[in-house]
Amino acid sequence: MRFYLISDNTDTQTGMRLAGIEGVVAHQADEVTAALDYALVQPDVGMILVTEKIADDFEAIVNEAKQAPDAPLILAIPDRHGSALGKDRITRYVREAIGVKI
Repeated sequence: MRFYLISDNTDTQTGMRLAGIEGVVAHQADEVTAALDYALVQPDVGMILVTEKIADDFEAIVNEAKQAPDAPLILAIPDRHGSALGKDRITRYVREAIGVKI
């Protein structure tokens, strides 16, 4: 199993390449679609990593890829600027889900 990265910036791509993860930089919808189509047909890709900006900007395209039959796991990761979800996202999730402030 291998990972495949779809990033919106070259810094994230370079960092992941140093870790042995191949991928592409995409800025337009057709580039994201082509990258996802490529990754989905690779038999050894088990996880597709997309930066949060890609996941937000092209949400419909990413969600459609997630629903493909036998699709690998598609995970949104923070980029060089950090997470857009904030540092307390787990605490916020618990508070919203069950109403308990931790």
